[in-house]
Amino acid sequence: MPQVRRGAPGAGGPPPYDEPPLPPDLSPRGTVPRQQASQGYDDYDDGYNTGQVYGGGNRGPGGNGPGGPGGPGPRPVRPKNWKRRITIGLVTLIVLLLAVGIGTYIWADSKLRNEVDLSKVEDRPSGGKGTNYLIVGSDSREGMSEEDKKKLHTGSADGRRTDSMILLHVGDNGNTMISLPRDSWVTIPAFTGSESGRRIPQSQNKLNASFSSEGPGLLVRTIEYNTGLKIDHYAEIGFDGFANLVDGVGGVDIDIPQDMKDKKSGNDLKKGKQTLNGQQALAFVRQRYGLAGGDLDRTKNQQKFLSALANKAASPSTIMNPFKLYPTMGAGLDNLIVDKDMSLWDVKDMFFAMKGVSGGDGKQMNMPISNPGLATSKGSAVQWDMTKVKQLMSELKNDDKVTVSSN
Repeated sequence: MPQVRRGAPGAGGPPPYDEPPLPPDLSPRGTVPRQQASQGYDDYDDGYNTGQVYGGGNRGPGGNGPGGPGGPGPRPVRPKNWKRRITIGLVTLIVLLLAVGIGTYIWADSKLRNEVDLSKVEDRPSGGKGTNYLIVGSDSREGMSEEDKKKLHTGSADGRRTDSMILLHVGDNGNTMISLPRDSWVTIPAFTGSESGRRIPQSQNKLNASFSSEGPGLLVRTIEYNTGLKIDHYAEIGFDGFANLVDGVGGVDIDIPQDMKDKKSGNDLKKGKQTLNGQQALAFVRQRYGLAGGDLDRTKNQQKFLSALANKAASPSTIMNPFKLYPTMGAGLDNLIVDKDMSLWDVKDMFFAMKGVSGGDGKQMNMPISNPGLATSKGSAVQWDMTKVKQLMSELKNDDKVTVSSN
């Protein structure tokens, strides 16, 4: 059977279609003219194709793709989304800071020594407005080597006594720091020792004797009994902790009121502004001999220095510098004994309150005194002016503005 070539003249099919050749500049390189290609179905041109190649083709300077002379031009570069990048960076930074902050809080809270149980104190007065802290500087030598004791002139006595007692009231009408002289002549009320279990009868003695006898519990009980003011929180720091805390903040700037020299405390300072290290600071707050007012002048120096220390510890230069913050917190918390209900947040509030007093937002004073040299069976003591004391305690309890002076 004879074969008829499809599309041939006279075969009854459509006449052959001669496609015009592509212009030379649009012919793909390396290809043959379309007339020479297979004459099958794929060669049919519907007239739509103008010679531009879509979806691939030759790209680059010599082709018809983007960037070529016959192409649509270079592909646009997607602009960088700086707003999105900044947002992601800020979120990452916030998460990181939160993680560091939470970790620091957990670490610091674990170091806090919540050892004093105020719930065991007997016959406590009713609470008032504001918050009352009892801040005690003890002569505890816990953890100190013989070399440290010699360097800091602390001696080697066993147990612990208190060298300073400060009542800090924090309220809406300003903060008040009141020093309680260690030789204050007071009534030590009957007390049952929380550890010894022995019953101590009521007696008249120096305030310091209550701490020496039964520690923080009886000291709080004695102060509350003689003032009628409830102590909300207790904080105590020993010799070594105090010196380390001062060194942790890089020393404390203070104006020495006069030349000071004392063999017992090791103090040897010249009058004027200077920065005290831990050893010098401890000697400064402990000196009582050689001062015109004796223990009363010492309490003024203690208040002055504690306020300066709190101001340095709570300053941005310490808080924002991890190389200062962590040594300061470590030194302070390792040696800070507080009551069982005192949190790390309460410790922060206490320091900022002392800082506020030093900045003029409050008042610093001694307990009002009527006789600084009262003769007693226990030697010379300090007698309170009870009329002024009652008025002062009433103002603190009601969180009124303090009008009483220590003069």
